[in-house]
Amino acid sequence: MQVTEGLVVPRALGGLWAVRHAQSEANAWYSDPATAQRPMPGTDAGVDLTAHGQWQARCLGDWLAELSGVQRPTLVVCSPYLRTRVTWAVMAEAAAARNRSLRPIRTLVDERLRDREMGVFELHPYRAIRRRAPEEGRRRELVGNWVYRPPGGESLADVAVRVRSFLDELDVVAAGEQVLVVTHDAVVISLRYILDGLGAPVPDSLEPVPNASVSQWRREGPRLALRVWGAVDHLAADADTG
Repeated sequence: MQVTEGLVVPRALGGLWAVRHAQSEANAWYSDPATAQRPMPGTDAGVDLTAHGQWQARCLGDWLAELSGVQRPTLVVCSPYLRTRVTWAVMAEAAAARNRSLRPIRTLVDERLRDREMGVFELHPYRAIRRRAPEEGRRRELVGNWVYRPPGGESLADVAVRVRSFLDELDVVAAGEQVLVVTHDAVVISLRYILDGLGAPVPDSLEPVPNASVSQWRREGPRLALRVWGAVDHLAADADTG
């Protein structure tokens, strides 16, 4: 069977920016060999930023302050989770401090931008899942992460369904606007999949976008075309202070 590129879906947005939240306490927990084999206490929605994440968010604010007027967002939509809302709050404060001429940006929260729900494995690093339920680890590897649905949770394909609903509604209420979403890796990947067009291949081989990274889709004719993916250049300038 011949596979072609996805069919372009016309979009009314003027442009779209997507920021993954800065480093969270869960990111640090998952990457530390001392904790990566056991679940983190608390709830996913309540995970805060680390001190390094606060610094990354300030760098994002400096980036935002330097955007040209035509690219500057006129609407921000956040995930309801704490780490995304704190990322945006620190960003907005840093941007205002760097560029006094900036006006406050209209900000909304939409629950469809929440992270992938992991059900019984909430706040479980992958190694902790393998340790607790090795059969689930094997099932995930067998079917692939895009369609794997943990008990009581979502697959990445499920995330894409709710993100598509969000994007379709956003297209109607924010036509012509530059929009910034502050969200999670699963949502950013879903945005890429949806905006690649109808019939686009499943992005199951994409690596997670980095914390505090920026992706951008620019208007080209009737479509939004990917121009920046997972950029972290704004974090390099002051890396010695992070």
